[in-house]
Amino acid sequence: MVDKKLEERNIPGMNARNNRFAEVEHAEHAGAALRRIAAYFARERGMVAAMLAAVILGTLCGIYAPSLQSRAIDIIAGAAGGALFPTLALMLAVYLLYSGCQLLQGLISARLSQRIVRRMRQELFGRIVDLPIRYLDTHSHGDVMSRMTNDIENISTTVSQSLPSLFSGVLTIAGTVCIMLWYCWQLALLSCATVLLTLLATRFLSGKVRKFSRRRQALLGRLNGTVEEMVSGYRTVVAYNHQDVTAEAFCRTADSLTRAGIQTDIFSGVMGPVMNCIGNIGFVIIAAFGGYFAVNGLISVGVISAFIVYAKQFSRPINELAQIFGQLQTAVAGAERVFTVLDEAGEDMSGQPLAAGRGASVEFRDVNFSYVPGHPVIRDFSLTVPSGKTVALVGATGSGKTTVVNLLMRFYDIDSGSIRINGQDISETARGSLRRDAAIVLQDTVLFAGTVRSNLLYANGSATQEQLDTAVRMSRCADLLRTLPQGYDTLLSAGGENLSQGQRQLLAIARAFVADPEILILDEATSNVDTRTEKAIQSAMRQVMEHRTSIVIAHRLSTIRDADLIVVMDQGRIVEQGRHEDLLARKGKYYDLYMTQFAGFAT
Repeated sequence: MVDKKLEERNIPGMNARNNRFAEVEHAEHAGAALRRIAAYFARERGMVAAMLAAVILGTLCGIYAPSLQSRAIDIIAGAAGGALFPTLALMLAVYLLYSGCQLLQGLISARLSQRIVRRMRQELFGRIVDLPIRYLDTHSHGDVMSRMTNDIENISTTVSQSLPSLFSGVLTIAGTVCIMLWYCWQLALLSCATVLLTLLATRFLSGKVRKFSRRRQALLGRLNGTVEEMVSGYRTVVAYNHQDVTAEAFCRTADSLTRAGIQTDIFSGVMGPVMNCIGNIGFVIIAAFGGYFAVNGLISVGVISAFIVYAKQFSRPINELAQIFGQLQTAVAGAERVFTVLDEAGEDMSGQPLAAGRGASVEFRDVNFSYVPGHPVIRDFSLTVPSGKTVALVGATGSGKTTVVNLLMRFYDIDSGSIRINGQDISETARGSLRRDAAIVLQDTVLFAGTVRSNLLYANGSATQEQLDTAVRMSRCADLLRTLPQGYDTLLSAGGENLSQGQRQLLAIARAFVADPEILILDEATSNVDTRTEKAIQSAMRQVMEHRTSIVIAHRLSTIRDADLIVVMDQGRIVEQGRHEDLLARKGKYYDLYMTQFAGFAT
């Protein structure tokens, strides 16, 4: 089941970038996260300095321009001396410079954000591909992907938009207040009285919007889940005639979402008019008291004009800063999640190379293992697989068969005991070297977007065309390739979705053959092919496994009758082992499993 918080975080349009009052996420250790973010900025000192210079120069121009406007009006009114046209030309130049700084600021901040995010994304992806299997087995894949996409995108948006606005807003407020106080401190204080109204209105309305926004997020997540379940399980919905029930459930959720959306949009829509109203009240105050001060000779008409512009400049950053603060918190929380993955220890790839040589004998000595401490999965497991022999592991679901393979591939490390290949303890062997000499075909087939050829070469990039042809022939993929429009060069969609499950399984088997491994592991490798194809593959696999050490996991006991050794597992222990005929003659656990299948029941 998808985590509710993750589900809500992935809803399009509901993040801080698209909703001013979306639910703000908070970092647990904001200070540490900010220090690490600052380290990324430190690598781009030149661009940061250029962006700050553009912000400062643009802000100064924005503050200075109304003063020139005030002077020009006073010159026209005769309240000040000087030439009008030079003043107007200077005012035009200042406004043009202000616009140029705004453009330059946007370009630099966009480039800066992409450079920082690119470095962060590369580091994160590099860490993900180095994570141990245990981490990905115990963490939601959707959550890991969300850190790569949503969280980094929030950081990018904040760097490119929020940070320049933050610096500019703070400077604008400080500069505007100073110059207003310099012109007329009485009128400045009266103008700032509207700030209190702005803050109260913003707090009240944003609280309402967040309340209904949270409800809308939850309902939208539920609606998306309903649609996803219906689409993915459409055959089941139709088979049980649940179309009307599903539609009614969808409509109920959609109606609730509509009501929550209307309430959110009402309060969001009110925000603009309320702010404009408060701004207009401020203009009235300036006009009324400014006129009074002008009549009494405290200020000129030009100063009143400048105050109107400054009042607008002063209120705009206050509203923006309230919004930016929430975006910054969300971005820092996202960065903290990214850093959490970056701080995970990568898989230890150190160790000695596996001794070269044809053939590989595998020995398990008193192996114990548990995924969760205190709950052992493998108990006192001892087994010897001679070089070039085939050993089959059978047993009920949960008996530990796949775990044995995971331990051999060092996807997990054992708790005690040892696993040796040709007498060499694999705990001292480099994982990369170990896995180069082993190939595995899993029940859950994984193919990658690309051509058939690239998927086959995934196991052995230096394989020749002759090796590919041999692997395809031995895995019985030749007929499949002939049906594909471009043969080896046919493009596969992600996961090979344009092929049937059985066809994907055949290509996975062929890929393992291309690897030409010393150890071949087949974990339910033929579970998704028909019986006739399975027999053909088994015949071919006997040829491939003839000189290889092979470990086969199968529920279909008919497929492992010719194994050199059959090992029966139960609750992590070996309860029987021997040849097929010998185990049947004992009439033990294997006999029960075999007869159950023979009678037509699943094991």
